[in-house]
Amino acid sequence: MAIHPTALVDPNAELDPSVEIGPFSVIGANVKIGAGSVIKSHVVINGHTEIGENNEIYQFASVGEANQDKKYKGEPTRLVIGHSNVIRENATIHRGTVQDKGITVIGSHNLFMASTHIGHDCVVGDNNIMANYAALAGHVKLGDNVILGGYTGIHQFCQVNSYSMCGMGSMVSKDVPRFIMVSGNPAKAHGMNFEGMRRRGTSKDVIRALKNAYKSVYLKGLTLESVLNELEQSPDYSIPEVAKFVMSIRASERGIIR
Repeated sequence: MAIHPTALVDPNAELDPSVEIGPFSVIGANVKIGAGSVIKSHVVINGHTEIGENNEIYQFASVGEANQDKKYKGEPTRLVIGHSNVIRENATIHRGTVQDKGITVIGSHNLFMASTHIGHDCVVGDNNIMANYAALAGHVKLGDNVILGGYTGIHQFCQVNSYSMCGMGSMVSKDVPRFIMVSGNPAKAHGMNFEGMRRRGTSKDVIRALKNAYKSVYLKGLTLESVLNELEQSPDYSIPEVAKFVMSIRASERGIIR
């Protein structure tokens, strides 16, 4: 284990022998860090925080600190982070509250660029990119393979579903369905991420079906319930991507961006 002599590591912290801790970093008593993770200089990791393997955390990041909810009274809530994430300079990730499930959860293979923020009780999936200054308020759910442009803000309790994109400076106050691209303040839908689909090898038939589904939801001017019923009865609903798009809308509790 390589711990710089200026780092402050509580003797009760559980660190794999391969973990590296840089100068002036502070590791709290209830922290667990898995194999191969590198904590660079001036990082603070606090609270009941569990960090998996092969994560990189850069200088001045604050991970697992008490949340900013005024109802929080010091309860032993948690933060759990998966594997192979990159957490860049000045990023802040807060642990949960007892008003929710008491835990903030981060998946694996995510990139959180400089000065990004993940609020209390968020659930973040895998392979996401949050560009500089993007922020998730409390209780946000972020799917997999989502891209948030710089300075994007996600309102509390929103869901940003898998394979969606939010352009730079987007202010998102409703749910973003799967595959949808949004931008603006307030954010509005601007199509689907078809180029990303092509790069992932999505077939032309699937893209055609998703284009038709997008037009039905966003361009026909019909009520959302009637459109969803129509899509669920269509032959295209047998295509998994179309079904998942529809289900992401059905699952919305705040209403979707349109």
